[in-house]
Amino acid sequence: MASSLGENLNLLSTQQQELVKMLLENGQDHLFRDWPPPGVDDDHKKAFFDQLTLLDSSYPGGLESYIKNAKRLLADSKAGNNPYDGFTPSVPTGETLTFGDENYINFEETGVHEARKAAFVLVAGGLGERLGYSGIKVALPAETTTGTCFIQHYIESILALQEGSSQGESQTQIPLVIMTSDDTHGRTLELLESNSYFGMQPTQVTLLKQEKVACLEDNDARLALEQQNKYRIQTKPHGHGDVHSLLYSSGILNVWYDAGLKWVLFFQDTNGLLFKAIPAALGVSASKQYHVNSLAVPRKAKEAIGGITRLTHSDGRSMVINVEYNQLDPLLRASGYPEGDVNCETGYSPFPGNINQLILELGPYIEELSKTGGAIQEFVNPKYKDASKTSFKSSTRLECMMQDYPKTLSPSARVGFTVMETWFAYAPVKNNAEDAAKVPKGNPYHSATSGEMAIYRANSIILKKAGVQVAEPVLQVFNGQEVEVWPRVTWKPKWGLTFSRIKSKVRGNCSISLRSTLAIKGQNIFIENLSLDGALIIDAVDEAEVNVSGSVQNNGWILETVDYKDTTEPEVLRIRGFKFNKTEQLETKYAEPGKFHLKA
Repeated sequence: MASSLGENLNLLSTQQQELVKMLLENGQDHLFRDWPPPGVDDDHKKAFFDQLTLLDSSYPGGLESYIKNAKRLLADSKAGNNPYDGFTPSVPTGETLTFGDENYINFEETGVHEARKAAFVLVAGGLGERLGYSGIKVALPAETTTGTCFIQHYIESILALQEGSSQGESQTQIPLVIMTSDDTHGRTLELLESNSYFGMQPTQVTLLKQEKVACLEDNDARLALEQQNKYRIQTKPHGHGDVHSLLYSSGILNVWYDAGLKWVLFFQDTNGLLFKAIPAALGVSASKQYHVNSLAVPRKAKEAIGGITRLTHSDGRSMVINVEYNQLDPLLRASGYPEGDVNCETGYSPFPGNINQLILELGPYIEELSKTGGAIQEFVNPKYKDASKTSFKSSTRLECMMQDYPKTLSPSARVGFTVMETWFAYAPVKNNAEDAAKVPKGNPYHSATSGEMAIYRANSIILKKAGVQVAEPVLQVFNGQEVEVWPRVTWKPKWGLTFSRIKSKVRGNCSISLRSTLAIKGQNIFIENLSLDGALIIDAVDEAEVNVSGSVQNNGWILETVDYKDTTEPEVLRIRGFKFNKTEQLETKYAEPGKFHLKA
């Protein structure tokens, strides 16, 4: 053993001594350089080994595997090796859906029935700092008409599916796993507990905390110590691909399988439209018997979103995988497509845009993870000081992505995709106001501004397709972003779980003016021959059936601009660039069961 450790070895357990031996054999002797003798800093040394033990136990194969993987990937990075060398891209097979047509409706109904055999996994390790929001992202309001935050919307959507899929049979509880991080775990738990889990049973929800991985200081994969503390290793997040190893090591997948579940749906923390697309996508998985189904949207060529691609190797191997946009174009050019990534006759790239929502069939998923332990193919992205690629500007680490799961699957795995129209499936909130304002014209802002407006747009378009006369939108600028402003229409997921159900609740000649706000908070609310010009909020318990008709006219809720630099306004409004001046509304509450008629 290294002399710098000297008599300090006596402080360590047998297991820790084995860990030291492994580290020394793998070129990590710098970790123990200049250690003082026993009796000096002993508590710090013990804390150092506690950290090493945690890093070792939370990575598939332990620290030894991590260091070996890092050496290989760093060597490839330095040599400039192309991970797709020898692969030829082609367009994979999948299903493209058009909202509201017969095909879509059939898939949607199939998906609702299948939901009783589904479990949901929310990847929520991130804070809202990048958005200019100091809370956790799932606590951010998806829209400010009702103030419903993302986690509430997701839980209410799952509960609506739970109820909708029972169809007279006893309700099965749909489980929800939330992957958290050191940054978000405590706050996520507090948000759930202080809101009674937004209607879910606490036993339905499992929080799995993701640990960080060790940073690397050079091409030899030497673990990086913190600059101010030689008894602590620098760590950074490993990426959302960790969700697979966490699910595997927790044992929860086998519990689900034994309970008769068949599907696992993975989704991201801030896409307020997603659950409009999930029933139909789950229906596709069930009908096509896909082991892996990636949700996708039409993608413009060269747009900064990964493309779902079939890659076939010269040795016969093939896989269907997300290829990042900056890799897809050169890959196509190198494979006999001199134009690279271009739009086809549809006006979009033939490679659909990956939106990082996956549906996996549980049985084959467990089988695969039992081989890999949930380890996902990693990558490393060091920032080199210069062209010699010998030293880094700052420490790096290995990363992995949830959507790279199919990379290890055999060619016989049924891997497909479902393309949904963007307007009702994809409006993530990830860019702050300043960054969003710099986005080139015509590209999506992916901000709190565009995310909220996308919810109103989708709901307005769906009502139009259901036969309601909805005023055409106007363009307005908030926080430097030009967005379509539609009537502010929101509803609880259990009111509008599928398009068929929405159509059944809208009757006769209904119209909604542009300056209107409509919030439907209840399951059995029927709208018939309603003319709305103003603000209408209807709140009813599930056992109350409410028929709404007549003409509602009032001063409504006025949309006012907010400057994102105006610190007198709350963060949630500043990052959107607008707020509601609630001048006047008709608000009705039905707290008792029964049949009611609201005739304005």
